[in-house]
Amino acid sequence: MKSETAEIGIKKSNRKAVVEMLEQLLADEFLMYTKYRNAHWNVEGHDFHTKHVYFEEEYGKLETILDAVAERIRMLGFYSPGSMKRFIELSQLDENGPEQNDSISFMEILLEDHQKVIAFIRKSIGENAEEHNDEGTADFITGIMQQHEEMAWMLRASVKKF
Repeated sequence: MKSETAEIGIKKSNRKAVVEMLEQLLADEFLMYTKYRNAHWNVEGHDFHTKHVYFEEEYGKLETILDAVAERIRMLGFYSPGSMKRFIELSQLDENGPEQNDSISFMEILLEDHQKVIAFIRKSIGENAEEHNDEGTADFITGIMQQHEEMAWMLRASVKKF
């Protein structure tokens, strides 16, 4: 992990710890983004058009998050990872897809991923603020968590069985 000077009132060791968390988050976001792309390209069924459009809207949201996380890493004085190999190494998410290409199968996998990311971010908020003196990143990832909570809610409502 290369770094550059960033005199922003946070010790380099604390910035490094925060960046390690952000690298995992960036990798998780990239894998999830790829899964949404896969769903957009390959979904089939009676709800094809609506889900094709839905998955496109969602990967657009993740694209914005990806850029923001990578830039946050740069703000802290480090370089962002940028290869598939590195993202797969860093991510907590499985690089998997559904056995069938129906919307529910895609959505169940995506919901599981969102829930993992939400739990990871929730755990990291306090660590960033309290242990690493980085309230800025704590606030930043709180906003990302809220976006994932909304996306997960939409997926939960869509896959609900009566």
